[in-house]
Order: sequence, then C-alpha cells, then structure tokens
Amino acid sequence: MKQQPILKRDIARELARKYSTMTHEELDALEDILVPKVFPRGKKILSAGEVCKYIYYIHTGLVRQSYVKNKKEVTEYLGVDGNIIMSIQSLFEEIPTKQDITALENTYIFALPKRALESVALHNNNIQILYRKILEESLIISQIHADLVRFETAHDRYARFCKLMPQVALRAPLVYIASYLQMTPETLSRVRSQPL
Repeated sequence: MKQQPILKRDIARELARKYSTMTHEELDALEDILVPKVFPRGKKILSAGEVCKYIYYIHTGLVRQSYVKNKKEVTEYLGVDGNIIMSIQSLFEEIPTKQDITALENTYIFALPKRALESVALHNNNIQILYRKILEESLIISQIHADLVRFETAHDRYARFCKLMPQVALRAPLVYIASYLQMTPETLSRVRSQPL
C-alpha cells in the first residue's frame, strides 16, 4: 500500500501544536519556509566543518549527533520522531561545526532555515514564541544530559535515559547509547541486566 505524502501544512500544524498556537496566516508563513529532506540510513545530515544553517525537525527516523575526541567518536545526542536537532553554536555564530549529524535509520526531516525563520518571526508573534520554545527545549535537553553524566550513577543514568527517551532506548544501537551515557558498552550491558 502506497504511503500518503507528508504535507508541509501537516508539519506546520505539528510544530504549532508542540510549541505555540498559530493563526492561519502564521501557519502559512511557517509552511512556506519548511524544507523537506530525506536521508537514507548512514547519510550525513551535517558534517564537521560545515556551517549549520537549519534547525532540523525529525518527522520520522533516528538521528545521531557526534564529535571526535582523542580519535574516538562520542555521541552527543540521539533524536527520534518529533525531536529537534541542530548544531547550536554553528547555527548562531555561523562558524563551522565540530559535530556530525547522521541518520541511523531512513529519516524524513523538515528543516527550518534559520534566516527565513528569523525573518518570519519578526512579523509573527506566535512564530517568535515557537522559535524561542525550540531554543529553550534544546538548552534544557543539553542541561539534562550534562547533569545526567555529572551526577548520576551508571544505573541511574540508564534508568533516567529510558524514562526520558524510551524510543531512543528501543531503537538506537547500544554502542551509541553507551557513548551518550558516557559509559563503556560492557558497563551498559551490566546495567541493562539489572532491574530498573
């Protein structure tokens, strides 16, 4: 059975439901700037050295944000359907990112170009609110991750991760989950064998 195409209007409504109520005119403005992008499994959405120009809304799929430290890849973030992902410093300072964003599953993204979003936000109050809430959410997720790895035991880290990101826990490869939680795959295996 053939799947119905995803309409940009549906995604605009999805974003409005999640972040801000909108008038029909504001939905039109948001719909106009959305850029649909499809990434097959393994494809880079953003590569280290590029400047991030978009806020990416993951409609469907699984995405990994990572960087290289001491010749090892470190997972910074894992996102699934309904999540936002971006390289925030690169986006705002317009400098090359040190991070890669890679599709771990076939992924359908709707990208919000930063400049276009800022332009429509100037004239649309609810789009300003949407923009602010997306950025707030991104900062909160970063803070939660930082606190998780700083203050929690390995067992508590994994338990909280499963509660906060259940779909990621089910879908992401264990090696990336271990890296995200700053533990070895062996430690993660031990932790997963214990009751949560």
